[in-house]
Amino acid sequence: MSSDWIVEIGKTAMEVLVVIAVVVSVSYAMTGSWNIGFAVESRSMEPNIHVGDLIFVVSPSHTDIITYEEGMKKDYKTFGDYGDVIIYRPNGRSDATPIIHRAIKWVEKGEKMPDGRPAPHSGYITKGDANTFPDQVALTTIDGERIEPVKEKWIIGVARFRIPYLGYPSLALHGALSYIRSLFLSCAQTSQTSHQQR
Repeated sequence: MSSDWIVEIGKTAMEVLVVIAVVVSVSYAMTGSWNIGFAVESRSMEPNIHVGDLIFVVSPSHTDIITYEEGMKKDYKTFGDYGDVIIYRPNGRSDATPIIHRAIKWVEKGEKMPDGRPAPHSGYITKGDANTFPDQVALTTIDGERIEPVKEKWIIGVARFRIPYLGYPSLALHGALSYIRSLFLSCAQTSQTSHQQR
């Protein structure tokens, strides 16, 4: 009798794993991406996308990306304005927080970018709806590198719809983990300094 509850927990755990596997597999089959949702962290896409929104995406290999310029010609809009919203890794860096901004135009290598510099390679010029200037003019990486035109291989997903507020739990968890990590590093540093002074 005492082992019955262990068997039941095991069965329940297996059922949960099967459900998760089915959901993940169906999501991947539909979107072409393991990354199906992103929590919005900044106000750069307001008034169309807000902090705390959960953005669901499709893989760039499963869709064509329509730029703002093309969207104006075709009267194609997503999230309240022309063109597609993409999620990309700035300069292809996996250690950087992905950026969720609108694809404004495509530039070829050597073509003049919005700030007059020649494009170092072909890619998308991007911009937050609330921002005055494109990312390639106004943003830099954590190391101070300017954001380059977004290569197709740097794109994680193309935004398709949003659910307001559903991203807040993810943001709260990320914030709590960041706080714990910084607290731990601070304590470790203090301990090391104290040890060295002895």
